[in-house]
Amino acid sequence: MESTTCCIVGGGPAGAMLGLLLARAGVDVVVLEKHADFLRDFRGDTVHPSTLELLDELGLAERFAELPQEHAPTLSMVTDEGPVTVAEFSALRHPHPYIAFVPQWDFLAMLTDEAGRYPTFTLKMQAEAHDLIREGGRVRGVRYRDRDGEHELRAQLTVAADGRHSALRCAAGLTPVGYGVPMDVVWFRLSRRESDPRQEVALRLVTGGLMAYIGRGTYWQIAYIVLKGGYERLMSAGLDVLRAEIVSRLPFLADRVGELADWNDLSVLDVRIDRLRRWYVPGLLCIGDAAHAMSPVGGVGINLAIQDAVAAANLLAEPLLRGHTSVDDLAKVQQRREMPAAATQWMQRVLQARFIGPLLRGTRPPVPPLPARLLSHFRPGRHLIAHLIGVGARPEHVRLPVPDSVPRG
Repeated sequence: MESTTCCIVGGGPAGAMLGLLLARAGVDVVVLEKHADFLRDFRGDTVHPSTLELLDELGLAERFAELPQEHAPTLSMVTDEGPVTVAEFSALRHPHPYIAFVPQWDFLAMLTDEAGRYPTFTLKMQAEAHDLIREGGRVRGVRYRDRDGEHELRAQLTVAADGRHSALRCAAGLTPVGYGVPMDVVWFRLSRRESDPRQEVALRLVTGGLMAYIGRGTYWQIAYIVLKGGYERLMSAGLDVLRAEIVSRLPFLADRVGELADWNDLSVLDVRIDRLRRWYVPGLLCIGDAAHAMSPVGGVGINLAIQDAVAAANLLAEPLLRGHTSVDDLAKVQQRREMPAAATQWMQRVLQARFIGPLLRGTRPPVPPLPARLLSHFRPGRHLIAHLIGVGARPEHVRLPVPDSVPRG
C-alpha cells in the first residue's frame, strides 16, 4: 500500500499545475494520469494572459516561449460584409496582451517536467483511479489500476482533477447541476497556405451556421458548430455535404476540403455546462471541469481550471504541510473560485441562448450580438471584452514561497 500527502487524479492543466505548485511548496504529491501520454488531439490549447502571468511568477516564461505557439492579438467575427473586431487583447495593460495557442501536450509536458525537478513530486502515467478509499466518514485516498494491476494510494487529501466525466466525483456521490446547451462542436484540421487570411482566430457567421478557425502554424484548427445532437445528422448527410458547407462559409478552403477523407478525420465535442453545488467532501476536493464543466465559448476552460489549481495551492499548502486539511479548508477553495466559475458560465449561457442557438436555428441574422457591435465601435469596449476573455474575474497569483530545501530556478 502506497501513501502520500496529496493525491491528484488527472494530469490535465488543473492537476499538472496543482502538482507543480504543491511540490514547489514542499508537499509530497502524487499525480495519477490514466493515459500513457498527453498526445490527444483537439484538446483546448488556448493559454490566456492570466495564465501567462502565472507562468512569469513561476519563472517559466522562457521555457514557455520555446514551445511552438501562435499569438492572437485580436478576436474577430467575420460576416458577409467583412470582419468585425470584438476583442482587442493587444491593448490590454498586461505583460502578455494576446492569447497564445500552444499544443496542450507540450504545455502539460512542460509543467510536469518542471514539477519533476522537485523531490516531493511523483507522476504516474497509465494509472487510472476508479474508486475512493473511505474510513471514518472521510476519503483517505484512491484505488487505481495500472499495467501491474490494482493498487491503493492513501492520502491526507485527494483532489479530483479528472475532468467533466470525473470518476472520483461520481464515487463521492457528488452530482453537478446541468444547464442546457444548444450546440456541439465538430473539430477538424485543414492545411494552411500563405495566401490565407492573416487572422489567427476568427468566428465566421452565416445564416444557420457558425464556424471558428484558429491558425496553428501549418494548419487551421476548425470548429464547426452544430445544433445539439447534430453530428449524427451531419454524418447521415455525408462528407460531400459537409465539404460543400465548409467551402460556402470559408471559400479560401475550397482547394483542400478533400483532406477530410473520412469521418475519422473529425472529432466531436459533447458540449456541456454544469457545476457542483458543493465541490468537496471530507478528504476530497474537486477542481477544474470536475467541479464546473465549461462551454468552449471564449476558450476559457483551461484558464479557469488553472486558476482553481493556484487558489487550491495557495489555500491548502499550509494545512497539508501541517498534516491535516479540514472541511473548512476545502470550503475556502470553493468560496474563492465559485464566483468566477459561475459568472463565466452565466455569460456563456447567455451567449448560447440569445445568440448561438438562434443563429444555428436560422432565427436570427448572422451578425455579431448587439452588445458586441456597440462595444466594437469604441476602443474601450473592445478592451473590456478582451479583459473579460483574457483575464476574467478574480485572476489568481502564486502566493507560496519556495522552501530552501527544494530546487530553485
